[in-house]
Amino acid sequence: MTNFKRNPEARSYDNLIEALNDLKQLGYTEDLSLKGNCIACSNGIYNMLPDEFEIDGYFRLDEEDSSAESASIIYAISSKKYSVRGTLINSFSIYSDDITDAMISKLKFNS
Repeated sequence: MTNFKRNPEARSYDNLIEALNDLKQLGYTEDLSLKGNCIACSNGIYNMLPDEFEIDGYFRLDEEDSSAESASIIYAISSKKYSVRGTLINSFSIYSDDITDAMISKLKFNS
């Protein structure tokens, strides 16, 4: 179980599917992915640099019977510039991805 961070309405989820479904109902409909120095929308139209989006919240999901290395983080992300809201799923260790220092700094959080 995990809580939605940075949101006054604390939300709690037991698994990835539950979290994604709820976030979609909250308007986070785009599937986002990390692309080195930016976050890309699945439609390929938007490539958001670190200063072009905000992290509205994040969840750390730990599967039962799994190690911390297999945990996932779901970010709820929005961009006023592109009028986009979406979710980004990443492994617990963002340093394993090939991304820039600026992106690492933007995605860093305190658990």
